[in-house]
Amino acid sequence: MTEITDFDALREAMAENSGQPEGPARNARAEALLTAAEKLNVPLAVIEALGHQLKVYNYSSEKGKMFVPFARLLRMWDERPEDFDAYETHSLHWVFKWVSAGMLDQPHVPLASIEKWLGEMEHRYRLAGHSERAVRSAEHSVAAHVGDVARAERAYAAWLAADRDSMADCHACELHVQGWWQAEQGRDAQALELWGPVLEGEYSCAHEPHTALASSLLPLLRLGREEEARSHHLRGFRLVRAMESMRGAYAEHVEFCALTGNEARGLELLAERPAYFTDDGQPQSKLDFMSVVALLMDRLTVLGLGEGQVPGPAGREWTARELAAHAREVALALAARFDERNGTAHVSERARARMARQPLAERLPLGVRSVRPAPPTARPAVPVPGTAQPDLPALLAEARRLSDTLRPGAVEAWAAAAEAAEGAGLDPRDRAEMADHEAMSLGSEGAELFERAAGLYLEAGDPGEALAARARGAYVRALAGDVEGAVAAVTGPYDEVLALYAADGTGIRQTASVVMSRARIMTRRAHGGESDPVPLAEAEAAVREVLALVEGRAGEDVRLAARVAEARAMLGELAGLAGDLERAAELFARGAAAFVAAGLPWFAVEYEARLASLAHHLGDMAEAERALRAALEHGGAHLEAPGRAQLHLQLAEVVGGRGEAVEAARHALEAAHWADEAGESATLGAWARQQLGGFLLRQGRWAEAAEVLESALPELTAETHGDGAVVQTQWWLGDCLSELGEHRAAAERRLQAAEIARQWPEQHDHATLAHLAGESLGQAGLPAEADRAYARAGDLWRELGNIHGLVRSLRARAWLELRAEDGLGGARGLMAEAVRECEAARKAATDEEARQQLVAELGHTHRQFGDLLARSAEDAEGAPVLEGFEEALAQVVRSAEVFASLGDGALHSRTGAELAAGRLEADLGRPADATARARAVLAAYEGHDDAEATDGDGDAVRARRAEAEQLLRLVAERPD
Repeated sequence: MTEITDFDALREAMAENSGQPEGPARNARAEALLTAAEKLNVPLAVIEALGHQLKVYNYSSEKGKMFVPFARLLRMWDERPEDFDAYETHSLHWVFKWVSAGMLDQPHVPLASIEKWLGEMEHRYRLAGHSERAVRSAEHSVAAHVGDVARAERAYAAWLAADRDSMADCHACELHVQGWWQAEQGRDAQALELWGPVLEGEYSCAHEPHTALASSLLPLLRLGREEEARSHHLRGFRLVRAMESMRGAYAEHVEFCALTGNEARGLELLAERPAYFTDDGQPQSKLDFMSVVALLMDRLTVLGLGEGQVPGPAGREWTARELAAHAREVALALAARFDERNGTAHVSERARARMARQPLAERLPLGVRSVRPAPPTARPAVPVPGTAQPDLPALLAEARRLSDTLRPGAVEAWAAAAEAAEGAGLDPRDRAEMADHEAMSLGSEGAELFERAAGLYLEAGDPGEALAARARGAYVRALAGDVEGAVAAVTGPYDEVLALYAADGTGIRQTASVVMSRARIMTRRAHGGESDPVPLAEAEAAVREVLALVEGRAGEDVRLAARVAEARAMLGELAGLAGDLERAAELFARGAAAFVAAGLPWFAVEYEARLASLAHHLGDMAEAERALRAALEHGGAHLEAPGRAQLHLQLAEVVGGRGEAVEAARHALEAAHWADEAGESATLGAWARQQLGGFLLRQGRWAEAAEVLESALPELTAETHGDGAVVQTQWWLGDCLSELGEHRAAAERRLQAAEIARQWPEQHDHATLAHLAGESLGQAGLPAEADRAYARAGDLWRELGNIHGLVRSLRARAWLELRAEDGLGGARGLMAEAVRECEAARKAATDEEARQQLVAELGHTHRQFGDLLARSAEDAEGAPVLEGFEEALAQVVRSAEVFASLGDGALHSRTGAELAAGRLEADLGRPADATARARAVLAAYEGHDDAEATDGDGDAVRARRAEAEQLLRLVAERPD
């Protein structure tokens, strides 16, 4: 540590330490600074160092340490109050509240001592002339902590009735505690109403809206406001993540995860804060945290994951079941200490109730990467002798009903029947259908089983169904890639079934099955020979044969109705292969509609999805959107996770394309959720999260967007998603971080994106990202790095012929240069270069619109040049001040002249420059000139009716008039 030799150095060191992250390192530095202060032999230095130490203890996990410095401060006040200045006097009384709350959090402090301290606080506040508002707030906290509801309600009412004064907590903190009490009493709606101004940003402080966002999570869930709860979790966790002192709020986010089906994210949160398991500086927050740990571990155990490894206290490995027991033991032991101190059972009752909470949502998708752990696969139960066995005839009847009506679950129903039939004597027909459906479940690997089914159908006396099974076996050969082998294999069954049907040896259902299998095979062959019209024509003929056989003859037979619908859709597929996309779209629509009409909407999903893709390609976005919505509706609960994810992602793109960012974000969120459920988190899920982040950004939901984009980045790769997606994600994330004030992090993201874009043939994105990185680096207080980024951007803008970008980079560099010692010369040179570039480009411009844009850029450059010179003159002394103002005035006047050449389109820019010139003339002692400029501005706006204007132009008119009137008053009030 640099040696502290005077009071100013001490204050500077304390200010620097206050800006460091919360934690033991900051606390240790405060202790060292107190030692240094004691060596200065200045009482106020010791007082300020003690106050600093108390503050950093309060905002850390070592809150229990703050009692010692406070006791010393209080003793110094009682002995020599004159040593305290006004600020430290205020601070001493202010931290009474911290100490009062801190005592409640420490079970070793007797309740009688706390009550005595409350009385001491009331006495000293009265002597100092303060309202009792803060005292009643502290009394409410004591009563609520011990469970004395009647006293808590009385103190609450007295708290609100007392006047606010300088000792009252800030509005944000007061509203948080008031809302917390309403939620504790089961009044969730009132709690959220009280928190509203904090949650919406009207009131804030060092720990708000952090705690209000955390406290609002469960009330929102209980009220069914899940979208808000999701938003508050993403926003709030980002705020508390880096703040060591907020273990209680952190616990509420873990609790939210445990109660919304996000157990995996809860585990990730625990892993981020291993010290929270053992930090003892604030027992109350440790009790809260360990209670929530027990809750989460119990949830995992219920899900069958009790033996899985989880993050826990350092020194050993933990399973969820073991950690649940440990956390419960620690939490209840802490609660018992509080209850022993308080003489009630209230704290233990609250802890047990919290650990026993049940989920408030089965699964609330958050958009961030987190997949629910899968429980171990359960082994089939071994039948117990003497217990009831499945009813095989009933299982067979249900399986046959589902397959005959093409209902979802038919294959699974036949599998259940087959399992129940182990060892039972079945007739050939039953065994044939079991083998047939098992083969269907195997996909391309089911060929041999279809042959076995065919033999059993023959044994059962059904040659038509045997041929249908053989045809299905031929089709799976095509699925496996052997298309020509499939064509050869289906020829025999096809010829035989037609002959059999003609001789009334089989029915239309069996015949249609064989003809459809052949049509599917021929269509698959057409895909492999798109440049050859013969396979295409043969496939179309095969499909039309299905229609000729079945159309108009389906009656109530859904199987035959399905053949008609599929044939229509297959014709659409072939039309698409032939390049007739409009016809393909029409046929897909007809096929999907036919499935719906037959009462089989889940079969329509595939063709509605294809129709959506075609409509998108044809530019018919309305039809694409309609088809995607229909696919989701018709698929319903039968849609598998990958398909659901794809549909939602496509719908997000379409809806987002017409500007509906809110709905698009909902679909992207669903896409991310279902991609995770499908095990495609790293592929489709990452893409969905990237899109979700973009849609949240478009709504200005910066913190949520940042959380989602940061979650997407680790799984986005150039190989899978394209380097454009990676760059866009970094770009969006940089924008979010910039809006959140995290400028250094924003610069890192923008520079990372720029490095990728550097390799692209087109360099506009590279230049833009380098420019944005310069902005972030400058705002982060890194001027040298910012200058390099702007210089890089400027070189790129010059190569691209983008004079606007070049000029703006030069202006930005000029302002950076002005910060440097003796930087005026360099800054002046850069601004002059910007003017020259603008002038040259304006003269060379041949397009009138481009010329006018360059004239406007020139006007802005002269204006900034003038502002820069005026700024530098303000820091000078004597004659250089006047010289600087004269130079600045010349640039600003030139700016007004340039804007005047553009007419009414640049009116606001011109009048802004005129007023800036007027202020400079007033500073130069030329009141008449300044007055003339102000009156000229007012005259320029005569006839502008701003009273009814509500748009940006009306605001500008009102602002310019107000500035002109202010300048007139300034000149009038200055002495001659």
